[in-house]
Amino acid sequence: MNWYCSREDIKRAGQIFGNSRHSIIDRTIESVSREIDTLTRRRFIPETATKLFQWPQTWSNIGTRLWLRQDLLSITTLQTKAQDSGPTTISSSDYFLEPQDLPGPYDRIEIDRSSTASFESGDTPQRSISVLGSWGYSANTKGVGTVVSGLASDATATSVVISDGSTIDVGDTLLIGSEQLFVTERASAAEPNSDLIDGALTASRSEAVTVDSGSRYTVGEVILVDSEEMLIESISSNTLNVIRAYNATTLATHSNNQAVHVFRTLTVERGVNGTTAAVHANSTAISKYEPEFDIRSLAIAMTLAEIAQEAASYGRTVGGGDGAFEFSGRALKIRMDQTINKYQRPMEFAV
Repeated sequence: MNWYCSREDIKRAGQIFGNSRHSIIDRTIESVSREIDTLTRRRFIPETATKLFQWPQTWSNIGTRLWLRQDLLSITTLQTKAQDSGPTTISSSDYFLEPQDLPGPYDRIEIDRSSTASFESGDTPQRSISVLGSWGYSANTKGVGTVVSGLASDATATSVVISDGSTIDVGDTLLIGSEQLFVTERASAAEPNSDLIDGALTASRSEAVTVDSGSRYTVGEVILVDSEEMLIESISSNTLNVIRAYNATTLATHSNNQAVHVFRTLTVERGVNGTTAAVHANSTAISKYEPEFDIRSLAIAMTLAEIAQEAASYGRTVGGGDGAFEFSGRALKIRMDQTINKYQRPMEFAV
């Protein structure tokens, strides 16, 4: 699983509130992400996989060079005569990944000519070279907190509580240890330290929220008091300056000492993109994969356009009454062309 933007990216950019459109947002992001893969001939979140290659490659007259059909980030195991009963493993000291002098992934493997290693055909040229490694355009990540609970004893657990809910959304691919996890949903639960609001709240959009301990929260997190969601914009000591009635919830009064809930409980798919599910101790660091900014931006634009067009039954007019407008895909087409031209991988060599 790999989406190039998240559900909340789409809701924020499209001013979509409430939960009723989650299913259409999710399936559209998935569809758009796969379309970007097809158009660029690349993937922007890495996978661990074994790829098999013909040897010799009929289009190349260099017997020490293996051209790759996909972007390569790193190699775990390289074998020649891969389909034979006794394949030969080539040591990492006996080959080079190229190009070394350019940013981005590798497109070929070259045997060190000073070594005794070589690429060899098996019983037939087909599937003679095996490359187990990490494949993709990039593996950019950023730290997004730690595991609080849920993964310490069971590698099949699908619910995890995290330390910071401000930067992880549905559709994100996480990295914990060497395992990738895909976030399929998130939910609220009482703040782990049983934090309470310190003082009653009126139904006023300008009113801030005082809590027992402001240090337990992060700017950008959404909290839930009774049935009203609130987005934290800033924190001053124990005062949370918030957007009240967030996500189309109802502005309401709240009694003193009501429990504060936070959206830090994630439902996840384990061991995605060829990685292996494992147990992870509490306090283990979590990273999140970040596709290139313009890929993420294009995914958001294409998703919003597709949702708008579907709502209009793929007609030219979106909306109704005074709010109706004519849909034009000209700006999106320009953005698509610019991004595809920048990232599109040359047509792979035929095998």
